[in-house]
Amino acid sequence: MKAIICEKFGNTEDLKFVEIEKPSCGDHQVLIEVHACSINFPDTLIIQGKYQFKPPFPFSPGSDLSGIVVAKGKEVTTYNIGDEIIAITLCGGLAEYAVVDVDKCMPKPNKLTFEEASAFLYTYSTALYALKNRGGISKNDTVLILGAAGGIGMASIQLAKHFGASVIAAASTHEKLDKCKSAGADFLINYTDEDLKNRSKEITNKKGVDLVLDVVGGKYAEPSLRAIAWEGRYLVVGFASGEIPKFPLNLALLKGCQIVGVFLGAFSQKQRESFKLLNEELMTLVREGKIKPQIQNTFPLKDAPKAIQMMADRKAIGKLVIKIK
Repeated sequence: MKAIICEKFGNTEDLKFVEIEKPSCGDHQVLIEVHACSINFPDTLIIQGKYQFKPPFPFSPGSDLSGIVVAKGKEVTTYNIGDEIIAITLCGGLAEYAVVDVDKCMPKPNKLTFEEASAFLYTYSTALYALKNRGGISKNDTVLILGAAGGIGMASIQLAKHFGASVIAAASTHEKLDKCKSAGADFLINYTDEDLKNRSKEITNKKGVDLVLDVVGGKYAEPSLRAIAWEGRYLVVGFASGEIPKFPLNLALLKGCQIVGVFLGAFSQKQRESFKLLNEELMTLVREGKIKPQIQNTFPLKDAPKAIQMMADRKAIGKLVIKIK
């Protein structure tokens, strides 16, 4: 089979497009003929050895995929050969075939194409876990979303609106903010030329925001925490800026707020039943037409490194998808 392979930690130019042996599945796994795999920010980190999980070499990056079951382990009873599914895997998605643990799979929603389905599970699971499970979002909350034009940002806009919240989308360009507006954001902040804290306070009539969802980190983190309301929740999702911020903890004391970590990978491992229920809730929202992935570009498998670099350069608006089949 053809695959994108990482043989050593490095940059996208170190990735190779090669022919390798098709994998076989274990007792509790399925072998998927991959039709599409989306790019997520952790893909940019895992190839550099900067992610929490470091797979053994050689490996294929890619964690969010869709395809058809072509083989299954002897203990698998929930799926059959020919079933269309979506899956999250730590790596292996940027290949013509991938092996995935059966508990990381879901039936592909009929309303989504393979490309849309591959752009769905990671971002929407992360956004829902952040907003609902970790953030306790409620109707009439105001949510400030940093990096709002990315995959998780776009998913968070749609889900926050579903819960009845008001959304402030913050991004680095007017083009990105236009897409956020189209996705349903109520207010926009260009944090390259606007004061993030003061503008957030102005929008909320000095009250502050109830939730901050931060996938960016870096220099925008502290102004966002300063913009938070009494008993607000600051959701730490990622550090796309490349810089892990350090907070003055007196701010948490003065505002009575919470700084809450959001790590979907650990959640899916440690609370498997809750993870399953969360994804079932997402399936219902898809069937009802309330959420849908926003895809910016699709690429052939051989060009996957270009897509990963585009993600690393923060040029993605919505999702980037590798079309494999």
